Order: sequence, then structure tokens, then C-alpha cells
Amino acid sequence: MAKRDYYEILGVPRTAEAEEIKKAYRKLAIKHHPDKNPGNKGAEEKFKELSEAYEVLSDPQKRAAYDSYGHAAFDPRTRAGAGPAWGGGFHDPFEIFREVFGAGAGSFFDGFLGGTRGDANAPQRGEDLRYDLELDFEEAAAGCEREITVPRLERCDQCDGSGAQPGSRIRTCSHCGGRGQIISSRGIFSLAQTCPQCQGAGRVIERPCRTCRGAGRRERASKITLRIPAGVNTGARLRSAGNGEAGLRGGPPGDLYVILHVQPHDIFHRDGDDLLCEVPINFVQATLGAEIEVPTLNGKATIKVPPGTQPGTLFRLKGKGVRNVQGYGHGDLHVRIQVEVPTHLSAAQRAKLEEFAALCSGKENPRTQSFFEKARRLFR
Repeated sequence: MAKRDYYEILGVPRTAEAEEIKKAYRKLAIKHHPDKNPGNKGAEEKFKELSEAYEVLSDPQKRAAYDSYGHAAFDPRTRAGAGPAWGGGFHDPFEIFREVFGAGAGSFFDGFLGGTRGDANAPQRGEDLRYDLELDFEEAAAGCEREITVPRLERCDQCDGSGAQPGSRIRTCSHCGGRGQIISSRGIFSLAQTCPQCQGAGRVIERPCRTCRGAGRRERASKITLRIPAGVNTGARLRSAGNGEAGLRGGPPGDLYVILHVQPHDIFHRDGDDLLCEVPINFVQATLGAEIEVPTLNGKATIKVPPGTQPGTLFRLKGKGVRNVQGYGHGDLHVRIQVEVPTHLSAAQRAKLEEFAALCSGKENPRTQSFFEKARRLFR
């Protein structure tokens, strides 16, 4: 009997992508799986046919050979002298099924229910915790120490984490053998359910600890001191080892991860390790030149503004920026000059400015003069 086309078997076009082929196989394999159709030989053959088609079309090299030569690509008798043949037959269809559904233990249901558990009595590491911490700009730049309060599960000091009252026995659950799950199998299918006797713990405590009620841990608000290094910025993550939640059954604690959020500054804008500061001066200082004081993270500094300084001029103060968090020196402070125009003038001031304007010929402002000379071409 001639074999059916693999694309037809899976119900996909020849241009189908790999994910589309996989989805089609998953849907049909579940429908025709022998365990869902007990005693149905037709379903069993259909399942094998589906698995054979999927094995070829899911492999790029095999698919290319099939597209070129059809079923003959896998038959050494018909491929002699026409290039390499794909010998060796096909794998077990149930193996293909397990690969697609991710059931490493050999079961379709394991792929959806998380697989079987290991020893429920083994030590288990505690969970990691996250804490979001806000810092002032100066704190982040200079570094600091901060004390934070973190609610977390800590080892119960009454039972030392065992979950049992002092003198009480802890025995392995006889119902599940300490696995914490009851597993029932039908063919290649296996279904895992939480053990009803130990509730998944894998052990039974005769007299649970009254403080933690048998959990071995209880929630407390813990105070933790953090050392914030100089130069951190928003998004930096600090790891405080061992300050997460306590482990179970003697397992190690998890870690605490602190995510930093730095508040913006009223004066400084940060760019990496550099700082930018905009400083206003009056037009007399810009025209005649002056010495002005500018703020820095550590106080103040003096810069000389030369005569004729234009708005937007940048001055660099080397090493006055933020310390590099890895210790590679400091950034720079960039001071941008903004010339402020007076908004309220007295009559005497206005008169002096008008007198000054009358004395101007236009050569005092070469950029303005150049601009209007170019603009005259448009005015004609």
C-alpha cells in the first residue's frame, strides 16, 4: 500500500513553518493516541503514521530530502546512485511523542503537570527576595549606609526549622514513601497527585511546632544594613547573600536583591559619570566677562567667564562629576551658561540701555549681523 503524503497526514501546506507543523502534530497525536483509543487498531496505526510524518518534517535535512525525492529519499533500494539515502528506519513513535510534549519521565501528562518530584525530604534552598530602594541623588553619588526592613520567612527558633515540637518524632510518609506525590500509571501515561496524607511534604510530624504550625519557618520583619557604593545609578542591583527567605529542612537561605531608584536632582543632570549644570548669568557678565561661583557635589567652584561669552557655552570642570562605581576615577562637571535677559527695568535703566543701543553700530554682534546679511536675499 502506497504511503500517504506527509504534509497531507499532518494537514499542513508544504510552506508550513516548523512551529505550525509541531502544533498540527500535537493536536492530532493527542486525538489518536492509543491510550485515548484503547483497542482501536486504526487509531494506533494513525498515531504511528503521524509520528513518522512529524519525524521527517521536523528535521530540516530530512524535510529537504523529502521535498526533493518524496518517500524514495528514505528507501535505499530506490535511491541507489542518486545520492545519500536516509537509512535506519524511523524511531519509536512514542519516543517522538514524548520529545514533543517534553515528558522526560516518559509520560504525556508529566509535560503538563511538571513531571515527577524528587525527594520531598531533601533540603530546599530558600526563595530569593526583591526590595526596591529609593535614594537621594547625593546618597547615590557619594555612597551611604541604609537600614531597611524586609518581611521574610525565617527559620523558626522554637523548632530550629524542623517543624516539630521538641521531643516529637518525624517519620517518612508511608502512603507516598516520602515522595510527596501519589503516581498512577496507565501505559505511557502517568498522573501525579499530591499525597493526601502528608499534603506533599513527604513526611509526617507527630506533634507540629506550635509556633510555626509545622512549617519550620515563620514571617518576621528583619532589619538589614546595606552599604551602597558611591556612583550607583537607577537600575543598579545589589545582592545581599543569605538575606532571602530561610531554606526548608536545613537548606540554605536565598538571597536578597535590592533594586536602586535614584531621585532626580534640582540642579544636576547625570550622564553616566558626568554631570551637567546650567548656570544663569546676566548679559553684563556675559559681555564684560566675570568670575562666577558654580555648585559642585562637594561644595562650589569658581570659573572665569571671558568677555563676549555666548548663551549655551560649556565649561568643563575635570573630575568634579560622579565617582565611577567600579573605582575608575570621577566624571566631569559640565557647566552650560545661560544668559538671562532682564524682565523688569526701571526708567533709569531703560534710559541707559537706549543710550547704549544708540551707540551700537551692529559690529558688536557679528553673528546677528551675519544672519541678517544672509536673510536680505530672501527679503528681495
